[in-house]
Amino acid sequence: MTPPVAWELVQKGRAVLVDVRSGEERKFVGHVPDSLHVAWATGTALTRNPRFVRELEARLAKEGGKEAVALLLCRSGKRSALAAEAAAKAGFTNVFNVLEGFEGEIDAQQHRGGSDGWRFHGLPWAQD
Repeated sequence: MTPPVAWELVQKGRAVLVDVRSGEERKFVGHVPDSLHVAWATGTALTRNPRFVRELEARLAKEGGKEAVALLLCRSGKRSALAAEAAAKAGFTNVFNVLEGFEGEIDAQQHRGGSDGWRFHGLPWAQD
């Protein structure tokens, strides 16, 4: 789903937003206030987090566990798609990818955020 649709569901209390970017990305690029965080990959090399599914289940325990409606967000929508696929294979029944991601797709000038992404749509975000 697109970022505006995801935000609408979160605002209505019908879904939980889970940021699957690394902690470094969240800190230095920005994040959505009150979103949960479960890294799909960690560090500057973005090494796959082998505990992702367990951590996701723990973070969603208060929201309904594997039945919670969870919207996964990454930088451009690629890692979150992989994370959603892994979660579905592990038995999560309502996990969805947020297309475009937080920063959007890279353009011809090697920049992000000029045509799509969470921030491009003017949705809430904060930076440490």
